[in-house]
Amino acid sequence: MIGKLKGLIDSVDEDGFVIDVNGVGYVVAASARTLRNLPKIGEAATLHIETQVREDSIRLFGFLAEQERDWFRLLQSVQGVGARVALAILGVLSSAELAGAIARQDKAMVARAPGVGPKLAARLVLELKDKAPLLGAADLGGDIAAAPTKLPQPAEDAVLALVNLGYNRPQAALAVAKGVAALGAQAQTASLIRVGLKELAQ
Repeated sequence: MIGKLKGLIDSVDEDGFVIDVNGVGYVVAASARTLRNLPKIGEAATLHIETQVREDSIRLFGFLAEQERDWFRLLQSVQGVGARVALAILGVLSSAELAGAIARQDKAMVARAPGVGPKLAARLVLELKDKAPLLGAADLGGDIAAAPTKLPQPAEDAVLALVNLGYNRPQAALAVAKGVAALGAQAQTASLIRVGLKELAQ
């Protein structure tokens, strides 16, 4: 399996690109967001790759960040979401925006992606609420965007408290993120724990 490619961007089209690795051109599918952020043709790039092997084909999907590749995999764990739909979602929403939408159960935001109707959007936010990895944390605006190490200290303490009570870290982090969004960035640990417990009890 191919997990990473380093080479020069050879060509780009609306569905993907070709990366030249030591004279070998690999055809890689990508989201619209990834295609917009690729280096220019002829410039060096490092891509995180997801390889999908089928009976009649081998397809490569490329991402500039491991986080985006993780979301690509996770999205496809939901019934009705294949590679094309997962790429469409990642083309419209950044990893942080997607994590925030799931934390807030914001079906409308997920439904902005082409090919995602209201029913599929509802299924996505419901099924991924507990399965989503901590790919971000609450920033000052209440969205999920910063790395776990950049959590405000009260929020980090609240997450650790919930983990100590038996909840897994992704669940705890999403609950605390909602607390920060509701109470503000200056919320204290005790208040975030209370809100987090209410969220987890639903």
